[in-house]
Amino acid sequence: MDVVHTRAACADALDRARAADRTVGLVPTMGALHAGHTSLIARARAECDVVVVTIFVNPLQFGDPDDIAAYPRTLDHDLACAEAGADVVFVPSVREMYPSWPDPPATTVSVRGVSEVWEGASRPGHFDGVATVVAKLFSVAGRCRAYFGLKDFQQLAVVRQLTEDLALPVEVVGCPIVREPDGLAFSSRNVRLSPAERAAATVLSRALAAGRAALAGGERSSVAVRAAMRAVVETEPLVDLDYAAVVDARTLADPAHVGDLAGVRLLIAARVGPVRLIDNCAAVAEDLAVAMPTGSQAALHGVPHPADAPRQLERIG
Repeated sequence: MDVVHTRAACADALDRARAADRTVGLVPTMGALHAGHTSLIARARAECDVVVVTIFVNPLQFGDPDDIAAYPRTLDHDLACAEAGADVVFVPSVREMYPSWPDPPATTVSVRGVSEVWEGASRPGHFDGVATVVAKLFSVAGRCRAYFGLKDFQQLAVVRQLTEDLALPVEVVGCPIVREPDGLAFSSRNVRLSPAERAAATVLSRALAAGRAALAGGERSSVAVRAAMRAVVETEPLVDLDYAAVVDARTLADPAHVGDLAGVRLLIAARVGPVRLIDNCAAVAEDLAVAMPTGSQAALHGVPHPADAPRQLERIG
């Protein structure tokens, strides 16, 4: 596994791979790797000849200085996780990605529509930062398949729109959410939760399950489904709900009446103690969620391809 620190070195390695008729898989991360990330690496490894993992805590997508300061940085751990499936790991500095830093870049990327609601409304400027760094990473990587988790569903929608609008030579692949056995979606921010907050955080997946159950029972009013999700969250005093939403999976609009469930997504965001968490699920049980034993080495290495995953969490997807 080669660890490179410059855009030129990364681009050169991938250009040489393509010149040898090898396909490239890209897994962009901000480090603090967990089972969700390693499932992306495993998927890329199964489908591509050369896998590149990027590790970069992108300052443009953080609006709160305290948030980026608290974001975990675990490079040695990350490299050990990546080694199971990556050929190249790109670990740039902030100045390597943004030469003008600490002045922000003169050129940024903004995706209208899907970036403006939900997380975009709660975190102004966040998706401009995401779109800018993804566009830059895609430029460095060149023609490839890029793997993103469905856990950040709105981010995936932004990336897909960006890729389509700019005609980038990248195939964007959405991969299933990976969850702890109790339903909590893996997140790099989970390590900041106290034991009590960690227990309370499972209310997000339980609220999604309640929304899905309401839809399965025939409820088609978005207001009623949102109320079912909110009622579950309100049972946890340590959790402060930001939003619970029923949206069109393509546009992220929130219809008053839910139509075809195959095109519907349930979204939720809340603050648990000092940590802001997000989660989502399909309206019908179609996402494969890999459940890993808490604290197991399997959560760090050798995560199976989703098609081989041993367990499906039907209640949340």
